[in-house]
Amino acid sequence: MWRILSALIVFCAALPASAERLHITTEEYPPYNTRDSHGRPTGVYMDQLKIVFERTGIDYEAAVLPWARALALAETEPMHCVVAAARIPERENNFKWVSPIHIDRNVLVARRDAHLHVASLDEAKAYTVGTQRTDYTETVLRSAGFSRIDLSADFDTSLMKLVAGRIDLMPMSESALKKLPEDEFVEAIVLTHQSLGMACNRQVPDRLINTMQHALDAIIADGTQRNIYEKYGLIIHP
Repeated sequence: MWRILSALIVFCAALPASAERLHITTEEYPPYNTRDSHGRPTGVYMDQLKIVFERTGIDYEAAVLPWARALALAETEPMHCVVAAARIPERENNFKWVSPIHIDRNVLVARRDAHLHVASLDEAKAYTVGTQRTDYTETVLRSAGFSRIDLSADFDTSLMKLVAGRIDLMPMSESALKKLPEDEFVEAIVLTHQSLGMACNRQVPDRLINTMQHALDAIIADGTQRNIYEKYGLIIHP
């Protein structure tokens, strides 16, 4: 029996790092997250993570899912991470974090032809605001006292509602707004400044989290992260 146990221990100790495969989920949110011609996740966030995984040798697979599902998997399933999640107090202790993958202003956006004049967040509360279900902006809006909140499954659905006039305002990153037609959409007011990162299940080993964090710190320090943002024509805030 001891020989069998000893053999199992030696076998497990000899398992390659690929046995610890990370499952990365994200949402469709171009240019930060999108799919290439083969349906594989790509974009600003995955471009960074691909470098992190290449430098660390960590095995992973990535998939694009509706945001609520992606976030739920990272909360409940071992070896699952979601990117990029806002690192807000309500989430801090629910995950282990690798960040920042993104620091951005989040703004409330209106149709330009709606001619909305919003001087404060209190004035914005008079309008219907649409966002993605379980997105951090839902928490921000509710905490700020917004009551007219319309929830959708993803960013694109909320945007279509804004275009159709079914909602008046929609929160999105400043950089995402800059990718939309300037003659159709306009920033109404700043909602929040936010740091985003990769949120991993609490059972992901600290060793992996620390390894990924050091690699992310390195691509921030050597300018790689900034170069990725500039490649997509985006702003990266210090």
